[in-house]
This record gives sequence, structure tokens and C-alpha cells, in this order.
Amino acid sequence: MSLFGLKIGKKKLREEERQLQANNRDFNLQFEYANNSIKTSKYNFFTFLPLNLFEQFQRIANAYFLFLLILQLIPQISSLAWFTTVVPLVLVLAVSGVKDAIDDFNRHKSDKHVNNRPVQVLINGMLKDEKWMNVQVGDIIKLENNNFVTADLLLLSSSEPHSLTYIETAELDGETNLKVKQALTVTAELGEDLQKLTEFNGEVKCEAPNNKLDKFTGTLTLRGEKYALDNEKMLLRGCIIRNTEWCFGLVIYAGPDTKLMQNSGKTTFKRTSIDRLMNVLVLLIFAFLALMCLILAIGNGIWEYDRGYYFQVYLPWAEGVNSASYSGFLMFWSYVIILNTVVPISLYVSVEIIRLGNSFYIDWDRKMYYPQKDTPAQARTTTLNEELGQIKYIFSDKTGTLTQNIMCFNKCSINGKSYGDVYDMSGQRIEINEKTEKVDFSYNQLADPKFTFYDHSLVEAVKLGDVPTHRFFRLLSLCHTVMPEEKKEGNLVYQAQSPDEGALVTAARNFGFVFRARTPETITIVEMGETKVYKLLAILDFNNVRKRMSVIVRSPEGDLTLYCKGADTILYELLHSSCDSLKEETTEHLNEFAGEGLRTLVVAYKNLDEEYFQDWIRRHHEASTALEGREDKLSELYEEIEKDLMLLGATAIEDKLQDGVPQTIETLARASIKIWVLTGDKQETAMNISYSCNLLHDDMDDVFIIEGSTSDDVLQELRDARKKMKPNSFLDSDEINIQFEKSSKKPKVLPDEQANGVYGLVITGHSLAYALEENLELELVRTACMCKVVICCRVTPLQKAQVVELVKKYKKAVTLAIGDGANDVSMIKTAHIGVGISGQEGMQAVLSSDFSFAQFRYLQRLLLVHGRWSYIRMCKFLKYFFYKNFAFTLVHFWYGFFSGFSAQTVYDEWFITLYNLVYTSLPVLGMSLFDQDVDDRWSLLFPQLYVPGQQNLYFNKMVFVKCMFQGIYSSLILFFIPYGAMYNSVRSDGKAIADYQSFALMVQTCLLIVVSVQICLDTSYWTVVNQFFIWGSLSVYFAITFTMYSDGMYMIFTASFPFVGTARNTLSQPNVWLAIFLSITLCVLPVVGFRFLKTQLRPTPSDKVLLKIKEAKKRPPPPSPRRRLRRTSTRRSGYAFAHQHGFGALIMSGRNMRPKSPFATTGTFSPNSDKHKHKGL
Repeated sequence: MSLFGLKIGKKKLREEERQLQANNRDFNLQFEYANNSIKTSKYNFFTFLPLNLFEQFQRIANAYFLFLLILQLIPQISSLAWFTTVVPLVLVLAVSGVKDAIDDFNRHKSDKHVNNRPVQVLINGMLKDEKWMNVQVGDIIKLENNNFVTADLLLLSSSEPHSLTYIETAELDGETNLKVKQALTVTAELGEDLQKLTEFNGEVKCEAPNNKLDKFTGTLTLRGEKYALDNEKMLLRGCIIRNTEWCFGLVIYAGPDTKLMQNSGKTTFKRTSIDRLMNVLVLLIFAFLALMCLILAIGNGIWEYDRGYYFQVYLPWAEGVNSASYSGFLMFWSYVIILNTVVPISLYVSVEIIRLGNSFYIDWDRKMYYPQKDTPAQARTTTLNEELGQIKYIFSDKTGTLTQNIMCFNKCSINGKSYGDVYDMSGQRIEINEKTEKVDFSYNQLADPKFTFYDHSLVEAVKLGDVPTHRFFRLLSLCHTVMPEEKKEGNLVYQAQSPDEGALVTAARNFGFVFRARTPETITIVEMGETKVYKLLAILDFNNVRKRMSVIVRSPEGDLTLYCKGADTILYELLHSSCDSLKEETTEHLNEFAGEGLRTLVVAYKNLDEEYFQDWIRRHHEASTALEGREDKLSELYEEIEKDLMLLGATAIEDKLQDGVPQTIETLARASIKIWVLTGDKQETAMNISYSCNLLHDDMDDVFIIEGSTSDDVLQELRDARKKMKPNSFLDSDEINIQFEKSSKKPKVLPDEQANGVYGLVITGHSLAYALEENLELELVRTACMCKVVICCRVTPLQKAQVVELVKKYKKAVTLAIGDGANDVSMIKTAHIGVGISGQEGMQAVLSSDFSFAQFRYLQRLLLVHGRWSYIRMCKFLKYFFYKNFAFTLVHFWYGFFSGFSAQTVYDEWFITLYNLVYTSLPVLGMSLFDQDVDDRWSLLFPQLYVPGQQNLYFNKMVFVKCMFQGIYSSLILFFIPYGAMYNSVRSDGKAIADYQSFALMVQTCLLIVVSVQICLDTSYWTVVNQFFIWGSLSVYFAITFTMYSDGMYMIFTASFPFVGTARNTLSQPNVWLAIFLSITLCVLPVVGFRFLKTQLRPTPSDKVLLKIKEAKKRPPPPSPRRRLRRTSTRRSGYAFAHQHGFGALIMSGRNMRPKSPFATTGTFSPNSDKHKHKGL
């Protein structure tokens, strides 16, 4: 039963196994499976008020002000009106409530957008358009090309041969290469026959909903027969249908039960470390307040017992008070009300305003605006700004975050000559930019218009008929597993298993060797305008051991050739001895390519003897049909034929990094921020990109690779790594070992450990699963946190969140997660700060994030500029705010000793009301919104300035205690100097001014000028606004004071303004101003002296950097760093590392072929003929 959106009644039992029947909603409803609607919002119309108020009163200060309000309603102890607390409390709750409501409204909007997407559902024999939210478990739905998959489906049939379906899983694992799913033969027969699909009543039993993306087990029972189901027959929510006209699927899991949602993690209420610290400090202040009230209450009891009891004729006790002890009890609560300004409610209003203002700076920052996609930076949460200035660990996705997810054919080496670089007239290599002239491919009507290349000499070599160059591109157009799609003649689209392969085939296409069509037995190529059909005799498929693939083809002329491409370390072992000199030249080129972070690959060929090949193909057939040792036998045959290859050259592909990624990573590293890459990609791909963007480099002492297949192996590998980095960390005397030997259930915080060099750590998803177990997690976090860089590859979305959670658990550090896909949502939600990049993989990451922008490079500005400024401003604000309120409030405490502990206020009531609201609010807001110790350019040039934020140096418990003592000292000066100056003094005309009203005015004037001078000392960056706020506040104070203390106001409101004439009488006396000047000097001088001596004698690292900047400002400004980061490395990887085993067998079987390509015929293709002219190509 549901009431107002809240579930009431018996708790739903945990699901152990799922059972469902196709096309039978009545049967499936009995299990109460979730429907397909998703909910990321927190409130509904009825629950908003109670839940939001409950959340807000979890703030100790809000609960405290509610308690104060109750006290003020009791007349015996109330010395202030009830509305002085009600109005600001309601204002604070309302402002926070409205902000939470807007945030939740946006979540509702996002949910509604997803839940209302249309999908075709089979109902009563007809396809009906339904909303996603109305889809239920057991429904059969139809999806078409480029549709998002609605729920987790069992694939029943599709438009493709053998019911294959191509899907893109970027939302799940960040990979854009296509994956193939295949339906069971028994369901494939259903096709798109709606009658058969309606009659289909198969019963599925499968595992309960879980978060394992790569695993599914179940059975389908149909007409008494059982069929096994696995992950290869499942289409998961979040995938996109590609290259498939239509397919039908049976809903197995819906909505929150889908694997995507199971991996998305919970939305948590994020609070900054300063928020948590303020809660602790508020408790300390309460304790201090209670102590002061207790002292004053005891003092009142003693005074009433000793003096007041005999003084009742003049000062009678209040009604109901019949003893000194009861009077002391009441005075305790009266002083609680009077002294409550040590934690004024305006503190929380001001904090929200400052955060909101600093959020607008992020939204308005033009330097974080991406014009190509018209995407500005956005602060989606306004409560976490200062946390941006304290980040210690960044967890980044790779695909789409560090890279653009675009592969580009960049350079190549053919027959010992390197192509791709551009040279000027003097033979000097010039850097390629937007102005560099591109190669004109207009002569080739089938060229891809998006392909760009700059080296004209390669095109000339092709046009001149250079044999090795033709052979090189012929190899690239034949040796692959790409599928072509040509819906319009000449308009070719390649569907590649890996983006690397797509880039190579596209390069061959543009240089005149166009891969046009394929069947299981043939490959059709248009070579320099002439169509040729090659017979495809064998595909020697890729696997992780071979790291290469080969094809054996027969040309139209009858020549037998093996073409091979793969990793250089593997292929170099298979080359003929005659290639040694060419191998040396190619190696030089490979090193140069790899040094620029390009993904390299070696290509070779071999002409085959007909007789030998016939014998080999016979043995190949026997091996491929063998029941035992099939893989080993095939591997031996592959090794046998792939020998004595002739080297052709090498390719270099750029996995395009986003602009400025290496520079951003280098800058963040100089700010002592550690970067962990968490990606679903393969190990080699992830490592290659890490080298490209300067995360890993050859200067590192070592890069540890953790790839153990058992828990013990992983533990040993982690320990070996830690032993090398810090040998003495295994000693019994080690601080951390001692700390964790003491048995305690409370998680302990690990202190930072320094390694004896610079190290990197790479761990695979399989090994990470073991490392995240409870008995290994401590070893993982100790070893990983000693490394400069950590790369976790092949990780699931949930593992990403677990890694972030692990660091949060054991490290007292602020974490940030950044990603662009649905697979990053869980880690974005888990980290202290979540950043979404609006990129290639949809908007799910942005919708779950706290901050968003379009490019990774903007992260350095977000942290080093906006984050650091926000943190410094918030710290300065808190220090000043606590100081001014301690100085203000404690004067009451000292006055209690001179007023019989009677809870009489020192100041005029109007001054108490306006002190935080008018007189001191704007100057501190001005500082908190505009202050900056250095501008944005220096912040980026000196990232070391970021470090104090990580160490929380600007505001912590010790800083608070210093503020408190400064406030106590100032309150002593502010009370006793005016008291001494007023005591028994007279005016120049002989009249006395030693009265309460004159004393009150003098104290409050001293106080206001002292706190104004203090904020001037705290302000680093002066603007017109700051000047206006400070001088304006002082002017307003004097204007209001003279107005309220005037005769006219007294005549109109006699009871409200009793201080008639006090201002003009008191402030006209020179001795009063002398006392005010003395008070200001005594309050400010120690602060100035302490700061000066500290900077001179014990400067912090920040002080030293600021001094450097001050000196640098006197010189001409340095040019912005625009150097290109390069590395030298012998590391290379290629297409094979992003490839999938077994795709070659699928092509050779013909199960994925459509028998409808009209271009797979031998003949001549003339691009200039009328028949083959294509517009726009």
C-alpha cells in the first residue's frame, strides 16, 4: 500500500530467483516486480515539507535556534522578543527549502523525460506506442535502429541474418565499438510475425536482479524444452541498437532492477568538510556558552543571596521568585538568550549567500565556456564550492573524459620512409595547425570527407603507382573485420569492432583503396577506381596471446597472399631475415611515433605457394572441427603459416586526447593532486592513453601491474609493490602497522606515506574484485596511495564507486570523480564532488553531477581558481564572523560582573538587532564574494598555492581557537577601556557623562570601528564594492544612531527610543574619541604585529609563493605556457588491444551477412561516370 508516495505495510521479501512468462501480465503481477519507471528525485508534493524540515533540523544550529525560540516564549526568562529569532529562522529554512525544491524539481523533470520516452509494446496482437514507465516484466517490445534499449531484454529475433543484433554499450562501459548479440534459434524463427510473437508463451527462470554487467544465467522453457540463456542473448538498458533495422525483446528486468540502475549507486546528501567542522565547532561554542551562563547564574545566585535579598525594597524580585538559587536558575536561561549571538543565525544565511555567489562565478566564467557545443560551465549544486579548493584525489574516466573517443590515422612508415610530417622549404619540420594546407582528396569520389591528412608526398606516391605504397594500403583495406554499410551508392559507413580498425580502413579508402563490400567468401575493393573482388580464404583471428590478425586472400589475378598486422614486438619475431635493414629504419619511426603518444602497429605480407596452401587449409579444416584441443591446434597452424613475413611498414593512430589534457594533468600534479583513472577499457589501451597524457612516463621508477587471478596472488603482488616503494613499511615499528594491530571496529584514517621514488600502479578489474575484499582493501589503499598515478582497467561502474568509497574510508582527503557516461554515475555520486562532462556518451553523468562543463581542461580552472578562491573566501569569512561575534557577545559577560548578574544588556536593543543584520553584514559579504589573494593567471602559474586547502590550514579547530582568544582579548579591551574612560568622568562643561547610556554608546562605537578595521586588514583585493560596503556601513551606523537618539524619535516613540540626546552629548567629547582611538589601537596592534613577525620569521610555503608573485609582478608578465608536452618512449600498442576475440569466425561463417549488396561484383568502377557521381563527396 502506498500513502503519499511512502511505502507502508509488509516489507517486500528479497528476491532469490526471477520467474516470468512472456505475454502474461496477470501471471507476472503476482511477483510484484518493479515496473520500468525510474525515480532519482527525493521528495513528492506531500513528503517535501516533513522530509525537508527533518533534513534541515539535522543541522545542529537550526535545532538550537528552535530551542531558543521556545525559551523566548517563556516570559519569566525572556529578555528579547520572540520575533527576533522566528523571522531569521523562517528565512533560513525557507531559502534552503526553496533551493532544495528547485533541485528536486529538476530531478523530477529529468525522470519524467526518461520515463515518457515512447516504445512499441506488443499488446493483444498489436504494436502499441507506450511510455517507458508503463512497460512491465514479461512484455514483448520492438526496438528499431538507433533506439535506446528500454529495459533489460532477452533478444527474441531481429532483422539481421541469424537474428544477430549490433549494439553500442558506451553508456555502460564507455566503449563505442560495436558488440554482437544473437537470439536463440527457437526464438529467431518468430521473426517479426506479430501472430507468432503474441502466441509465444515461453517461461524464463533466471537470477535475481544484480549489478554484474557481464554475467547472466537463466533458462527458457518453451513447449516442454529447456534452453540455456547467457549474457550473449541479453540487451541491457542504456545500450543503443546500431546497424539493425528492428529487433524484438522480452523484458526480464525493468526500471530499478535493470543492471544499469543497479550500478548507478544511491544519491547521497553531500556536505562539505567545513560544514561538518562547523557542526563540531557549534557544539564547542554551545559548551562554552553553557559554561559562561553557568558562571553568571552562580554569580547571580551569590549576589542575590548576599546583596539582593536585602535590596528588594529598591529592586524587588520578579513574581514567583522566592529564593536566590531560583533567581540564579532563571538567570541561566536569560543569559542563554542574551549570549546566543556567539552563534548567530545570520551565519548560515551568509554562508548560503556566499556559496550561491561563488556558484554564479562558475556559471559566468567565459574561460570555461565551450563555443563549439555552446556549453557553459554549470554549478549544479551550490553547497559544495569551497570543497573544490581541498581536492586531494581525482578519479577520472578515460573514454570521452581524457580522450575525445575519436581515432585518427596520423602517420605511417612505408618501406623505410616516414609520412605524416610537414616540412617547409628549408627542410625544417613545421607544426601542424588549423592553417596548414590539407591534402585534397577530391579526385577520389569515394573518399571520406571528414578524413584529414597533411603530408602531400604520400598522395603523390599513391598516384605514381609506388608498389610498396599500393601494397601497404591494399593490406589495410583487406586485413580487418570491419562491416561496410552502403544505403546510398557511394555513401559508405563502416561499422568497426574497434575504432582503431575503422581509422585504418578509412585511411586506405581515402588514399584510393576503398573497402566496398564483403561476403563470407569475398572482399570487394575499389583500387584506384577499379573494382576488384578478392576471395577470402581464411581469417587468422586475433587473441590476447597472438596480438595480431591475418587474412589469406586470392587476388583476381590468382595470386595467394597472407596479409598480417599486429604489435611490433610480436611481428618482428616473424619477419624474414632479408627485412633486417628495413626493420631498423621502421623501428626508428616507431619510436618517434610512440614518443608522440601514437598507437602504433606493424604490417607485413607473405606470398603463398598454392600446393603448400592447399595442404595447410586441409589441416586447418581438420583442426577447426576437432573436438579436443581445437584452440591449441589452430594456434600451431597459425604460427606455422605466419613465418618469414615481408615487412611493409607501420601505422600510427592518434587516440585524440581532449585539448589541453596533458597540460592540465601536469598542472594538477604540481598542485599535489593524485589522479586515478578508472576505465572499462582494456589494460593496454588505458596504459597507452596514460602515457600519451603524461600520467605515466618513462622517468618513473617503476609501474606495477597487478593482474593476479586469485586473492593470494593479488595480495602478494600488492605487497611486493609496497616493499619496493617503502621497505620499512613491513617493520613492526611502523606507525600504521602499530595502529591497525590494535583491535577496533572503527575505521582508522591512514596517514600519508611517502614512497622512495615516483611510481605508478595498474590493476585489472578481475584483480580489483579480490583487492576490494575486506581482508585486502587495506593493502590496496596503502599501496595505491603511495603511487603518483593509479590506473584501474576493465572495471564495472560499481567497482568505480567502491574504489572511491575505499579512499574516502581510509584517507582524510577530499575526493572528486569526473566522467561523461552513465557508467560513471555511481562514482560521481559517491565522491565528495562529482563533475560531469557533457560529451559523447549522453547526459547521464551531467544529470548526476555537482558541477559540469564540456572539456577536461576546465577542471584545472574549476579547482585552482574557483575552488581555491571559494575556500579562501569561506575561511576568511568564518574567521572574521566568529571573531566579531565573540568580541560583540563577551562584552555582555564582563558587564555581568558590574550589573549584579542581572542579564541586563550592554548595548542598546536596536544596536543588538542591527549589528549582524545591517552594520557588519555587507563588509564581510563583500570580502567573501570578491576577495582574491592572487588573480586567476597567477593561481594557474603557481599550483602550489592550492596545497594549504588540501591540508585544511586556513580554517580548522586551531584557527577557531585563535579567533576565539582574539575575540576574548578584544572584548576585554572594548569593555574595560571605555569603562575606565567613563568612570567618574565629566564633560567639559562640568556635567557628568558616567551614565549607562553614554557607556553603551561608547562601547558599541568602539566595537563597530574595531571590526571594520579588522576586515580591512583581512581584505587582500580591494574593489569599489568593498570600499562602499565598509564606509557605507560606518556611515549608516552613525546616521541611524543620531536619528534614533534624537529628540524627535523620542517624542514620537517614547518607549522604543529611550537614549534621547546621548549621541550628540557623548560623541562631542574629545576624551571619548581618545578612548575610542586607544581601544582600536590596542585591539588591532597585536594582530598586525603577529602577522608581520609570522611572515618574516616563520613563513609558510604559501607566503613564499606569494612573495615570489609579488616580485614577479614588478617584472613584465611571463607569456602563458603553450609548450607542447612530448615524451620519449619505446612503448607501443595498436588496434589489437581494443579488439574482440572471435569476430573473424563470425564473418567467415556468414551469419552476420546480408545477401543484398549490389556492389560485390568484379568490374571497373569509374568515379567520373554519371552513374557513380555523388553529391557532397
